[in-house]
Amino acid sequence: MPRINLEGTSAVVTGGASGIGEASARQLAAAGARVVIADLNEERGAGVASEVGGIFAKTDVTSEEDGKAAVAAAVEMGPLRSVVNSAGIGWAQRTVDRNGEPFDMGAFQKVIAINLVGTFNIMRLGAAAMAASDPMDDDGYRGAIVNMASVAAFDGQIGQLAYSASKGGVVGMTLPAARDLSAIGVRVNTIAPGLIDTPIYGEGEASDAFKAQLGQSVLFPKRLGSGEELAFMVMECLTNPYVNGETIRLDAGVRLPPK
Repeated sequence: MPRINLEGTSAVVTGGASGIGEASARQLAAAGARVVIADLNEERGAGVASEVGGIFAKTDVTSEEDGKAAVAAAVEMGPLRSVVNSAGIGWAQRTVDRNGEPFDMGAFQKVIAINLVGTFNIMRLGAAAMAASDPMDDDGYRGAIVNMASVAAFDGQIGQLAYSASKGGVVGMTLPAARDLSAIGVRVNTIAPGLIDTPIYGEGEASDAFKAQLGQSVLFPKRLGSGEELAFMVMECLTNPYVNGETIRLDAGVRLPPK
């Protein structure tokens, strides 16, 4: 079977204004897809959308209304075949800190809401739109969804409890979602990135030094990965018709220590 041809299709990429999402949006556009950049950052999101020939949709991924609007905008441009969920936030705090203070409940709920509930929200809405489209081939293929987890789902470090829980939930959704959506010809895969050079690390000399130090813990190559390298795997999951129900670590062999 040939690779899935995305020419003339549409895609929704959450977190598409920067980092892994932006890199994925650019590679989707290069493959001929029209991309909706679904993000809260209007200035940067609109700029990326303009550069890739897509459109920007201001999107809170936890909002059903925003999610429906982003998906509808994609369907207007062509049959929706690709959804990439890369919007997410981090939060560093111990379950109980050295002063005996417990983890902030509001912060925990916010991380779960954006990273896990938000991923589920856009996945279900995107899949519903795919279900309404005509299949592309004799297998009955209608689309593919790629969710973003993290190696923290497996190697959660001290202070990463909320983030690890949210990403572990994304991993846990992968196989049952793929099983659910097999009935409509939609594949679901998850990528668990390792140490990736994204805006979360900031910019400047101190940031560069910190990233170089982090890179020494990577097996090989001894550096942080790039958003582009992550997007290569996103595209593999979207265009290889036999990749389904998988969680793929993309981490150059890193295993995170406790701290």
